[in-house]
Amino acid sequence: MSVGATGGLRTSPEQRAATATVDIVVPVYNEERALPGCVRVLREFLRDQFPFGWTIVIADNASTDRTLEVAEALARDDESVRVRHLDRKGRGLALRETWRASTADVVVYMDVDLSTGLDALLPLVAPLVNGHSDVAIGSRLAPGARTVRGPKREFVSRCYNGLIRLTHGARFSDAQCGFKAARTDVVRPLLDHVEDDAWFFDTELLLLAEHNGLRVHEVPVDWVEDTDSRVDVAKTALDDIRGLVRVARAKAAGTARVPDLPRRPAPRAAHPDAVLGAPSGGRLWEVLSFAAIGVISTVANLVLYGLFRLWWPVLVANLVALVVTTLFNTEANRRFTFAGASVPRRKAHLQGFMVFGLYYAFTSAALLALHGFDPAPGRALELTVLFASSVLGTAGRFVLLRSWVFRKNNREDEE
Repeated sequence: MSVGATGGLRTSPEQRAATATVDIVVPVYNEERALPGCVRVLREFLRDQFPFGWTIVIADNASTDRTLEVAEALARDDESVRVRHLDRKGRGLALRETWRASTADVVVYMDVDLSTGLDALLPLVAPLVNGHSDVAIGSRLAPGARTVRGPKREFVSRCYNGLIRLTHGARFSDAQCGFKAARTDVVRPLLDHVEDDAWFFDTELLLLAEHNGLRVHEVPVDWVEDTDSRVDVAKTALDDIRGLVRVARAKAAGTARVPDLPRRPAPRAAHPDAVLGAPSGGRLWEVLSFAAIGVISTVANLVLYGLFRLWWPVLVANLVALVVTTLFNTEANRRFTFAGASVPRRKAHLQGFMVFGLYYAFTSAALLALHGFDPAPGRALELTVLFASSVLGTAGRFVLLRSWVFRKNNREDEE
């Protein structure tokens, strides 16, 4: 199956359905009890309902029980089952090494407990085979998904995925579901840049994929929790937070860019006589969008400032509140208000913080002037002055964002 320079596949849909090959990797660590049932159910499903050529690959990562022995017995009984053994523990390590060695067109992985319903496997793989998407993930949080799990795990999952979206602007909804697939030609260059060998592997892979402009397809899944888990939730959570910080640093340093990935062309109309609209909605749209985002940011800033003033002095409270709301404000304006100016995210946020510096100086000066006039102003008066200075500062911020940060002739490839 050949791959074009733009990342699209040249073969017809019928040819791809007949010739596409898929490696389905099941990473295991001390799973001698669960493995035989997993392979039996998965094999029956694939034989009856999966239209592509397939192989089950059991990736044993340094099990200390009889898992490797059981896996090798399963492989001897069925030529469609293979075993790969690694001497070091790590789910991410097992996936990286197994996917990297694969000769299939598409690589998949799923957890040995089969918590994810297998009826989502074909929707997961199909958009990769036809070239529409580069990476596909099962999501327990997407519309249409159905899950059966305890409130603790539900809460932790939603908090973690919310943290990813807040800190990295991620568009995918569920980083941790053990049900993912990728085009092998696309994922192989990414694997060289994924550093984590454990549970953060999934998140890092998805963050790098989005950062490098790959298309991530989400499939809502049915998911039933298996309480026989090998995951240390507290340790994994700390490792994940460290990983998010590390990936953010890599993005800022430019080392998260992968040079050898196939690039998709810009979207274009298929109809020869299509009447195309402008990428942005014009001056009126910019004003209305900026105003709406500004209102939300200002209210959020007032709420955060009022909260932080319970513990911190005036300037510290104002600084922290503004940093948080500025990150949101710049990203929202980049995506919605000034969408026609393709400015890289890193550059937009850097220049946005320069504008923020001027904004902070203005609002801080207003607060200092108030305290110079009245050393002990009431909280309502203090908030009123902050609100007025925020409104004036926002108007100046619009001018600087439009004429400098997101100016129309500042067009570069978007990160």
